[in-house]
Amino acid sequence: MTDRVAVPPAGPGQRPSGRLVAAVATGTILNPINSSMIAVALVSIAAAFGAGTSTSTWLISGFFLAAAIAMPLMGRFADLFGPKRTFVTGLVLVGVSGAVGAVAPTFAVLVVCRVAMAFGTSTAYPSGLAIFRSRDPHGDAPAVALAILGIVSSVMAAAGPVIGGILVGTAGWQGIFALNVPIVAVGLLIALRWLPSDRPAAVRVSLRSRAGLAQLAEAIDVPGILFFAVMIIGLLAFLVALPTEVDPPLIGVAAAGVVFLVAQELRATSPFVDLRMLARQPALIWLYAQFAGVNLVFYGVFFGLPIWLEDVRGFSAAQAGMLLLPLAGIGVLASPIAARIVSRRGPSPAIVIGSLALVAGSIPLLGFGDTTPVVVILLVGAVLGLPTAFNNLGLQAALYETTPASLMGTASGQFQTFRYTGAIASSALIAIVFAGSPTSEGFDQLAVVFVVVSALLAVASVAGARLVRRAAQKPITLIEAEEAEFVGPVPPAESV
Repeated sequence: MTDRVAVPPAGPGQRPSGRLVAAVATGTILNPINSSMIAVALVSIAAAFGAGTSTSTWLISGFFLAAAIAMPLMGRFADLFGPKRTFVTGLVLVGVSGAVGAVAPTFAVLVVCRVAMAFGTSTAYPSGLAIFRSRDPHGDAPAVALAILGIVSSVMAAAGPVIGGILVGTAGWQGIFALNVPIVAVGLLIALRWLPSDRPAAVRVSLRSRAGLAQLAEAIDVPGILFFAVMIIGLLAFLVALPTEVDPPLIGVAAAGVVFLVAQELRATSPFVDLRMLARQPALIWLYAQFAGVNLVFYGVFFGLPIWLEDVRGFSAAQAGMLLLPLAGIGVLASPIAARIVSRRGPSPAIVIGSLALVAGSIPLLGFGDTTPVVVILLVGAVLGLPTAFNNLGLQAALYETTPASLMGTASGQFQTFRYTGAIASSALIAIVFAGSPTSEGFDQLAVVFVVVSALLAVASVAGARLVRRAAQKPITLIEAEEAEFVGPVPPAESV
């Protein structure tokens, strides 16, 4: 049984305005820039706190682990309590965690700040898509708006290592945390002015009473969140520890998390991971899995390459950031082409093109070594930049067209969870192959994984195109999810 959320009324839709897209984009840039800047700061942070390479990767793993949990949770909040409220609250959290992180006295405090930052940056994307969808509940994916968000994110991902390298070289690693404060200040001004006001919240509870807190806990499925976290933490800890020891109890923790999560979600009235909805909509399962695989390869290259460039090839942080520029920069140039394809032919062709480009870019990585020319590194990065545009935009458009407006926040949050699942897997893989110290042989092992995963994604993209077309023609609705039972408006409840 899914949540009793009111079905948005049918009517003429409104495409996202320029101001609305700009306001959402200002929030969504915080995630890619904080994801990418850290790549060129890991060596400096590890030296400052006396941590090894494997330990420093917890700044990546912790961020993506928290985001994997936070994205669907923040999407749930956007659906239940209003996307604008959720969006603004996230901006405030990012600003505070950035300010504290810049003066963190210990590595542990720094990890906590990164985790808090992950929760804050996880609000913008699901909230933004929920706003877009609520203004045009029955329309096709706004390819131009999604492309703009993709371009802005790609620019920030591309600029992140460059900006991070400059900040590390001039202000130390602290600069990459302090940068969030002015960005958040601008984002708050724009969001408060340009984002549309929220509709009345679907769930209104009093936080001053025990009954109200219990109602809130049920609405967001606190047990499901905890079991999901146990599953992810157990698996990640096992993978990170694998280079030095095999720890079966951690696998047991992850397995227990899976068992309890499934049991909880099948009986929950408001499941954190709606297993029944996923069973009814196999296209969503394919989209989530495809997105996880794409991001395993992308983040594996994005984080593994600069470590290899700095520790093995001897490049500075700023130089490594410049060498990564084509990886994200080409995605910016290719996004308008991808948007045109999606607008004219739907999302499936874009996904197939992106998957094939990922294979073409991954194969040359097998030849990287101590004497690989810089021009070759730049060219391979350029090829790998193409899938950034085609895969991201194609998969987002497919998600948009197969998800009803009233579940857009939750579904887009779950979608981003699989982005971070892929990123978590990539950071764990890096920790395994670079255990002790990075080497060219270790990078070759990474490349083999990237090629195999890319090839599987290419095959899956062709097979999954049919699922997407069928789902787009008849997307799952709340009525279908409730087995044709009408979902009425939420009755008035105790106010906050």
